Amino acid sequence: MRGKDIIFRLALRSIRLHFLRSTLAVLGIVIGVVAIATMGMMGANMTLSVTEQLSEMGNVLVVTESREGGGGGMPGPGGPGGRLDDDDFIPEDQFKDIERIASKYGTVYALYSESDTIEVGDEERRATIYGLDQEVIPEIMGLASGAYPKSTSSVIIGPSLAGRLDLTLGSKIDIGDPDENATITVRVVGIIEERGMAMDLNTDSAIIGSEKLFTGIYGGEGEYRQVNIILDDIDDAGIVSTEIEEQLNKKEEQVSVQDSSRMLENITETLGTMTTFVMAIAGISLLVAAVSIFNVMMMSVTERIREIGILRSIGTQKGEVRKMFIYESAILGGLGAVIGAVASLTIGWVVVLAMVGSTDYFFAPASLMYVPFGMAIGFITCVLSGVYPAWSASNLDPIEALRAE
Repeated sequence: MRGKDIIFRLALRSIRLHFLRSTLAVLGIVIGVVAIATMGMMGANMTLSVTEQLSEMGNVLVVTESREGGGGGMPGPGGPGGRLDDDDFIPEDQFKDIERIASKYGTVYALYSESDTIEVGDEERRATIYGLDQEVIPEIMGLASGAYPKSTSSVIIGPSLAGRLDLTLGSKIDIGDPDENATITVRVVGIIEERGMAMDLNTDSAIIGSEKLFTGIYGGEGEYRQVNIILDDIDDAGIVSTEIEEQLNKKEEQVSVQDSSRMLENITETLGTMTTFVMAIAGISLLVAAVSIFNVMMMSVTERIREIGILRSIGTQKGEVRKMFIYESAILGGLGAVIGAVASLTIGWVVVLAMVGSTDYFFAPASLMYVPFGMAIGFITCVLSGVYPAWSASNLDPIEALRAE
């Protein structure tokens, strides 16, 4: 125990004697640990944030007409900005089949949609117009203000559209192309809560009215753009998708089912891959630090050849000489890892806030795990960088070492 204590003190003494050089070596480890931990935490926070947002729509299935199946038939006559003749749609009989299969798993509703010109005062814009069953609208959308549409002349609108056009409750909107004298005026009775991007409905910049309003403008009754299924249990997604595809695509592929939970998995995997790639790039800084540590240790061996010769001549074993240099690299690595961990928490917080826009998940285990991970990588890199110099020092010939100047 006494011998080990002396060896450890000799390692500390060497670090103190070459304080500046040791400090630069530690700084290299600190930079490497901070880079790996910060990039890891940024990736984890981004993944957790996106996962939470997508999980909110992870229980949604979207059924559309399969383009390989040749479409569902010819649309009905269009109104202003009407539907194109080659648009795919789901006919009423297919909707009934989908409803029969999936209604026991959640809410099933059909959707009309069209992009058209709208006019508010003297300002013209294009917006998406949705047509939905009036009874379904309250089940799938929350209102920030106002009421749900009760007639064919009333609509609810998204918050982004309301903000851009200064629309309030009671505002009037002309839908259609005024140059063709084919417009219809509707009144805003409600403003929807912000939903963000979603797989089923993008309502933030849209106008939502009843099915009768939509078909009154564009025709095509019973020709739906898509059918959405909001599942009560996300675990049923695979079962419902399989049942719909097996029953409706028996003879030919008529419909396509998009499972948002699969999209969530793909996005999560992609973000994980990106995080790993960014961490690998950050790891280059540790390679630079490793070269710096190796250089410091080799210089230490070169400068202490005579000291090593004296130690060997008084009976110090090769293993103890090796330990002295390993201790030295371990001390440098330990200091760099600890300082790097503390710096990672501060720098990581700033980077996550700047890149992700939120630090809600910063202290989540999946985020903080990158701090000890970075510490471990930094410490191991430093110790490994000292192995060869330690081996080289322990194998010096004592007599030749004593002759060195």
